[in-house]
Amino acid sequence: MARKTVVALLVSLTLASVRLAEAQQPKKVPRIGFLGSTSFSGNPARREAFRQGLRELGYAEGKTIDVEWRFAEGNAARLSSLAAELVRLKVDVIVTGGSAVTRAAKAATLTIPIVMAQDNDPVGSGFVTSLAHPGGNITGLSTLAPELSGKQLELLKETVPRLSRVAVLGTSSRAGNAQALKETELAAAALDVQLQYLDILDSRDIETAFRTVSKRRFDAILVLDSTLLDYSTQVAETALKSRVPAIYFDSTVVEKGGLMSYATNISDLARRAAIYVDKILKGAKPAELPVEQPMKFEFVINLKAAKQIGLTIPPNVLARADKVIK
Repeated sequence: MARKTVVALLVSLTLASVRLAEAQQPKKVPRIGFLGSTSFSGNPARREAFRQGLRELGYAEGKTIDVEWRFAEGNAARLSSLAAELVRLKVDVIVTGGSAVTRAAKAATLTIPIVMAQDNDPVGSGFVTSLAHPGGNITGLSTLAPELSGKQLELLKETVPRLSRVAVLGTSSRAGNAQALKETELAAAALDVQLQYLDILDSRDIETAFRTVSKRRFDAILVLDSTLLDYSTQVAETALKSRVPAIYFDSTVVEKGGLMSYATNISDLARRAAIYVDKILKGAKPAELPVEQPMKFEFVINLKAAKQIGLTIPPNVLARADKVIK
């Protein structure tokens, strides 16, 4: 009996030691890779929205979760090496923003989960099999809302007196372009507006497009959703110089001098991307997490730009804006 008691005591002490050792071991802190195409300071609102999403879920950056921020500084050629660097760091999840960034991450890994903070057509881009059933290591959020271009045309109609002819700028090689153009054409028929599509395949096409706009005296310009992401600033600057009203797909273009935008709230998508990260860290598989479409939109007007092109924004249109830049 004494021997059994001693053995039992030793076993108990051993188990207690193991539990104590386990309790003393630091808990593994999840590491997230955030990959962007601009600079760290290029879009603080979007970055802060992602951080806010993490905080809302109980994470504290630098304490209960680490974020490895990597930005290409506007140089798309750097995305591949930055994605590879995140893979070498063995991050638990990679968060991406935009097709080019997601494509670089996809090429770097087929195993690490990838959360798209935004993409205008994940299926067309080849990132997921379907929105409902992604089927691989990529899931997240889509900006796919082709009906937006129709709403943009309605706002142009209300803003520009006697609007009848609109130039539509897009990039045919980008996913989602054809669908957005189709929706715009349907809206144009209902509003009795004539459209002409001008394809922008590189920056040199912008000058050519605006010569056409000037020569044929178009009343306004509509930039299709996300298709001119790489050239949006140049388009906005050229539109102001040409004194042509234009509506864009991203509020950041308006904040940089564009006239107005009606678009998906990109910051809201960044905040919601944190929800996907949380689900994956808790064991969910990207292949089984449906891709969400946008739920929040915003209308932004830049009165400085309106004044620069000699356009008076009607009071009823101003009243509908979520944000007015003065």
